[in-house]
Amino acid sequence: GMTLIKKDKSFLHLPTHTQDVFDVTGAGDTVVATLATALASGESLDKSTKLANIAAGIVVAKVGTAVVELDELLESVEPKTKIFNQNDLKKILQKHQEKGEKIIFTNGCFDLLHPGHIHYLAQAKSLGDKLIIGVNSDDSVKILKGNSRPINNLEARMQVLAGLESVDYLVDFSSETPKDLICFLAPNVLVKGGDYKAEEVAGYDCVVNNGGAVKIVDFVAGFSSSQIIDKLKI
Repeated sequence: GMTLIKKDKSFLHLPTHTQDVFDVTGAGDTVVATLATALASGESLDKSTKLANIAAGIVVAKVGTAVVELDELLESVEPKTKIFNQNDLKKILQKHQEKGEKIIFTNGCFDLLHPGHIHYLAQAKSLGDKLIIGVNSDDSVKILKGNSRPINNLEARMQVLAGLESVDYLVDFSSETPKDLICFLAPNVLVKGGDYKAEEVAGYDCVVNNGGAVKIVDFVAGFSSSQIIDKLKI
């Protein structure tokens, strides 16, 4: 962490922003460079110190002499979002994989969230480090479920999913299956719920040929969006 002691003897104490320290090489240089750049850009001494502290936390989590990328710093100081387009998410996932983190992917409509979904997603997250959900677009849901669906539009469904602790990233797709998205993102683990054989899951070949694995997770019996909707119609 860092402590800024001011001329009036007041101070600003900032705790560390990292838990896993891999290599402290260049941490001091990173602090000085970030502090100087922020001050030269017109930021206050307090904010510049906060930025420098965050940058130090990022760089010591890297192996060897390393630099802090601007997008890494912005991601740490700006309100975090879990919703990304495919191209931006690809870049983010590559950085996680470079750190040795395991990426899990699953997909679905998630029209009406219920306990079965919560259990399923928690199981999926336990298989790795970062869980991505590919969410069917509204048109894609209509193809799969009929013209009366979805009950909630894409934005609403993604906002609800973003509130779950187990979910790290969300991305939408418009095709009937997420195969192209899976092949593009190249996750380490592909998870599907239900009574499937791994070989039947869309994207199986891309994941396995890339050295990954496909896992089948059981759904919790008695819960489904369709059943909830049928009850509401009675």
